[in-house]
Amino acid sequence: MPLSTPEFASADLAPAGSAHEPLSTRRSSFATTVSLPSGRAGLILTGLTLAVTILAPALATADPFALSGPPLVAPSLVHPMGTDALGRDLFSGVLYGARTSLFVASAVTMLTFICGAGIGLIAGYRGGVLDDLLMRVTEMFQVLPRFFLVIVAIALFGAGLDRIVLALGLTSWPVLARVVRAEVFSLRRIEFVRAAESSGASGVHVLWHELLPNVMPSVAVMLGLLFGQVLLVEASLGFLGLGDPNALSWGVLAGQAQGFLRVAWWLAFFPGLAITVAVLGSNLLADALAASLSGR
Repeated sequence: MPLSTPEFASADLAPAGSAHEPLSTRRSSFATTVSLPSGRAGLILTGLTLAVTILAPALATADPFALSGPPLVAPSLVHPMGTDALGRDLFSGVLYGARTSLFVASAVTMLTFICGAGIGLIAGYRGGVLDDLLMRVTEMFQVLPRFFLVIVAIALFGAGLDRIVLALGLTSWPVLARVVRAEVFSLRRIEFVRAAESSGASGVHVLWHELLPNVMPSVAVMLGLLFGQVLLVEASLGFLGLGDPNALSWGVLAGQAQGFLRVAWWLAFFPGLAITVAVLGSNLLADALAASLSGR
């Protein structure tokens, strides 16, 4: 794992591959990840998912909420993915549904990073009573059943993307916090951290400029896996009818297909395929990153 060295530390204390490493080294790390079969496949699938999300208005053939044809029409040139029970174009629905699903996954991932990395950095660096207190709080959140907690939150406060993001984000950070804490605990006594402290660097500087860059590879792997997990949880909520009724997502589309599985296979197949592509892409990228970091 690369170790960073403050600018004011002596050169002999700088480990190989610091956080201030040249751009060529970072490109080499990226090239190593992409050179793996799983990395290439993950990059293609993730890129395809992002492209569809960004270009949804240009690619959609109709308004996803408007009636554009007869109900339950099989896939054709006019409707590439068929129509649903109300006659709405499923292709347009899948394209716009990507925006909602990826928004939830991205927002939860960001919230998890802020909470998990922040708590893990502070607990691992400070140690002592503060570490014990933060770890007890982490364990309390870790034992909460995430999926059922989201269901309870929706039952109490109503369905909405903001509530789903908060409920998932506030229950997804404990594992990341423990991973970051363990890495920081092993790094805080290494020479480059001691050099920063002896040079008068503040605790915030050490955490932000020295320790955080060195735990980011592991954080990226964890967040890549979490991204796929959140997509599945959001899809499950939508499938059960617990998603935001005002937002179209892949899970909602799959849930609407429950009563038509025998007569309209496409209603469940195409949203399910979109979920599979997005989850597989993020997991393959995370796996390739983990493999490149471990030298496999």
